[in-house]
Parts: sequence; structure tokens; C-alpha cells
Amino acid sequence: MNARQRRGVILLLLSILCAVAAFAGVLSVIRDVNSKVGPEVDAYRLKADVAPYTPLRSAQFEKIEMPERWLSENAVTDLSVLNGKIAVTTLKKGSLLQDDMIVKRPELAADEQEIAIMIDAETGVAGKIRPGDLVNIFATFPGDNDGAKAQSRIIVPNARVLDVGKLTALEPKENDRNRSGLQQAVPITFALKTKDAQRVAYAESFADHVRLALLPDGNPTTLRPGESTYTLEGDK
Repeated sequence: MNARQRRGVILLLLSILCAVAAFAGVLSVIRDVNSKVGPEVDAYRLKADVAPYTPLRSAQFEKIEMPERWLSENAVTDLSVLNGKIAVTTLKKGSLLQDDMIVKRPELAADEQEIAIMIDAETGVAGKIRPGDLVNIFATFPGDNDGAKAQSRIIVPNARVLDVGKLTALEPKENDRNRSGLQQAVPITFALKTKDAQRVAYAESFADHVRLALLPDGNPTTLRPGESTYTLEGDK
């Protein structure tokens, strides 16, 4: 083997060594990336915005795969948790679903029943009442020809709201002299005991107006004797 051949063999060996070193470097990088990324798991992303307190369905989400280590501890990886759940706040399109975004829909107690009535959108704290809220239900009754005075009553304190429906156009009542044309109302469902449900049904039929007063979270009303009924003469 002459000098030229020996140089060729040496260069070939060096090239092989360089190739092996480069391949080992690539494998090292791949192993490093895999160790940092880890295994992938399913996650769920919103297809569109979801309004607060809306019942959730699996069709509202798309499944994606993400490295497990990149997900927060409260990320939802199984859509079966949506059964009977509603959104806590507005959920934005593209957001990953997490369990602190959802809550269980309020249920009836053993001695409660559902009752839904139409509440004037202008006098019913429109847009602010949500399922799970506590409200005082007010009714105003007119006076009559026997000398009875017009009065306002809290007919049900601390009523629990189960559901808030969609805005609906209604014809005004015949005795509503202050309105003309269509008025807007919202069907609101309450969880009430039988006596309170009767009071609400009576007020919806015979009161001039039924109004709602939203209560602060965790602060139910405690009425003292005489506070549930008001007449204008009572201020004198």
C-alpha cells in the first residue's frame, strides 16, 4: 500500500468516525427531547365560546394530544366528567378544558320542587341572575275598593335559582297602564318548597308586578317581623 492509499484509508476512517459521532449526537438530542416532553395524553379544546351556566356537551370540544407534563393538574382528559355539569364563567374558543371551569348543576332537595315563572327583563335584574344564585322574590299588589292599601311584599326570601331561560317577547297585561306594545321577559326556574311555590304562582297571577332582588353570595336575607310587607303609609 503506497502513501496515497494509506492517506485514503485514514480519511475514510476519519469520515466514518465523524459520521458515527454525528449520529450519536443526534440520538442524544432525541433522547433529551423525549425526556423533556414525555408521553402524550388526550386533552380537550373548545370549538367555540360557551356562555356562563350553559350545560356542557362533548360536541362542544375537540380532542387534541399534548405532552402530559405540559398539562396542568386540573386539566380534563376524560369528557365523561361533563355529565350534569355547567360552565362556571364564559369559556373562550381554543381554551383547554379544566375541571375548575365547570360545576355540578344544582339539584332539588327532597322537600323542594321546580317552578318556573316569567320575570320582566327590566325589573328582574336582567342579565345578572345565574343558576345557583339566591334572590328575594317581591310582588306588588294594588289596593281595592274596600280600603285596602297597595303594598309590596317579599313573598319568598332566599329563593334558589335553578335555571335562567332565553329572553322572550310577551304581550303586556291588560291592567299594565304604563306599558305599550311588546315587553320582554325571562323564564326563571326556582327550587322552592310547596308553600313558597304556591305564593309565587299566586303572585304571578294576581300581582301587578313580580320582581327579583339578587343577594350577595353566601349572604341570605334574615327578615325581622314586619319587614316582609311594605306600604307607602309605613314611611310616615
